[in-house]
Amino acid sequence: MAYYYQMQQSSLLFFFTIHSEDCAGLSSSVETAKAPAPSHHRPPAELPSHWKDQLPPFQHEWIRNTLFKANPRTGKPELVSQLKLWWYPPQPPLINTQPPASPDLFFCRPLFLWMPLKMWLFPLVCVRPDCGRHRLTAAGIYRTVRKVLDIDGWYDLATEYLECKRCKKKYPAWSEDILGQLDMGHRSQFPALLTYRYSCDNRVLRMMRERTLGNSVTQLYRKLMEQHSEAWTQRVLQYLTACEPFTRSSLVQPPVFADPPLLPALPKPKWLLAVYARDVLGRLHEVKAKLTSVFGCVLKMDSTKKVTKKLAGAASGTAAWCTNVGNEHGQVLVSVLTAAEGHGLDSMAAGLMKRYREAGEAAPKVMYVDRDCCSQYGQSRVKTMFLEWDELVVRLDIWHFMRRFAAGVTTEAHPLYGIFMARLSTCIFQWDPEDVAALRSAKEGDLAAKKTGHISEKAVSARITRRELALHCRRRTRGVEETTRLIRSLIDQFDSADGKDTLGVPLLDHERIQQIWKEQRKHVQCIQDPEDFPLYMKTGTLKKGGVELCCYRCARGSTSLESFHLHLNRFIPGTSASDAHFQAYLLEGLMRWNDDRMEDAIKRASSIRTYGSAMSEAVDRLSRTVFGKPWDERYRPPGAYKDWQNTDSSAPEPRGGRPAGGGG
Repeated sequence: MAYYYQMQQSSLLFFFTIHSEDCAGLSSSVETAKAPAPSHHRPPAELPSHWKDQLPPFQHEWIRNTLFKANPRTGKPELVSQLKLWWYPPQPPLINTQPPASPDLFFCRPLFLWMPLKMWLFPLVCVRPDCGRHRLTAAGIYRTVRKVLDIDGWYDLATEYLECKRCKKKYPAWSEDILGQLDMGHRSQFPALLTYRYSCDNRVLRMMRERTLGNSVTQLYRKLMEQHSEAWTQRVLQYLTACEPFTRSSLVQPPVFADPPLLPALPKPKWLLAVYARDVLGRLHEVKAKLTSVFGCVLKMDSTKKVTKKLAGAASGTAAWCTNVGNEHGQVLVSVLTAAEGHGLDSMAAGLMKRYREAGEAAPKVMYVDRDCCSQYGQSRVKTMFLEWDELVVRLDIWHFMRRFAAGVTTEAHPLYGIFMARLSTCIFQWDPEDVAALRSAKEGDLAAKKTGHISEKAVSARITRRELALHCRRRTRGVEETTRLIRSLIDQFDSADGKDTLGVPLLDHERIQQIWKEQRKHVQCIQDPEDFPLYMKTGTLKKGGVELCCYRCARGSTSLESFHLHLNRFIPGTSASDAHFQAYLLEGLMRWNDDRMEDAIKRASSIRTYGSAMSEAVDRLSRTVFGKPWDERYRPPGAYKDWQNTDSSAPEPRGGRPAGGGG
């Protein structure tokens, strides 16, 4: 009875609704409902049998209806005429008038169709040498459908089959033999990197390329797990939300709903690491070309041993030092691993000189080192290594020179230690008086705008920070005689009663500091600035207190390499890496580091930050053709990569050295 009464109510409601409509509108609706189906409606087609076995069941229906049609004569499935790259499943209805028959519509995923021959009529040829570049022809749809890992889900990847009629060789269109023949405009539209079992989207790969602290594959795995779980839970929620109203139906037995599918398992971190290494190897020529296109006129050479401790497996213990050569912008020209500091670097030096010579670059003028800066018998070790650069001036890094005096203190926790090191720096450097006067004037104007009344010179000096001095003022060395006199006087002062704290503990150990000064006195000449060579670069101006101040960047010393060593250790995530993964991490990290340092040196902000030279070069070339101007005026294409490490046979072989990046 209840069911009959409900049906009566529905009929009555329908009756009043119909009679409240306009007659003309009703007549039009009836004619529309009775209109025949359009002539272009295609008959339903079956999904190819080999696709049915590889695609999950919830993908079958929408791909069959969207991508295929039945051949009028044979009835076999064939692709629709209007092809595109990305195919997206239909979305669930916003309002459900009927209970969902299955959860399939809520869990469908996109499909990427890659058919360069059928879509673009691209002239593809057979890569076998004996075929004479015979043109490939279409051979249907490839049987395999790949499952591609994306940031928050998966998608399917299908392609066409190509055949050489001469040698009967067949190629799937996603193979490297085919992708390598496409121009960059078409090649860049392929979205993934393929492996044996799974495939990985390029967006996931880009998340692994940034080399920072903690950016490991384990961290990426956890991020992907969270993204996939959130997206999958949201789909389950939408499905249950659509089902929930029908559970409150007044029927005797509510409908039975199917359980949602399970979340697809993610590949393990080990697979992500293998994909990352394959990605770097696929761009190896491009990465090395960018690394070997870096030059400079002020070079710095320094070594570290922390990163070599991460070598594991067969390469464990084969290297003890990592030697790096940088330029005045903080970029790294070459990075090599050696068995001992200073040994095995002759081949590196020969390759670096050859790189400059064949690129037509002017030889560097200055090189800062932490050792082997001078010699009592002939030329120094570093000067001998770079003998081809006869005008090269070798200088000792002043920070390392000062650190040698720190070995003569009783303890660095002594209250006078900071004062001693600050005065030692004053003994070596003096500020440019014109730059300091301009900064003081700017600071006075800045303080006058905030306060009223007279401002003393002492108050102005107290407000000038060390950062402002380093940014707006240049320094120069005092000369050999004055520096020697000042350091001798400083040691004598702190090696007396003035160098003791309130408890009578001396800062300096008398015998050690005297021996250190005896050994380091000869290096006072090595720390002086080279004559007639500017060590400061103007990077811009800054207006402060009504005064236009210049901003400078200093090229002196190897401090930039000391900072790089901290980041170098972070290029290799975790505590260990095999030789292949170590090489991949290091190459990628060096390339991105150099690009970032160049961005900092240019000081022109850009909203575009890309590290791939192949795509940037293609855009620049097409922009010059289409618009007659470069796409980015700052872009400079890298030179062609050459193996600079392969020098002539007369060059000495490295003793225990192995190249780690930069091509030597």
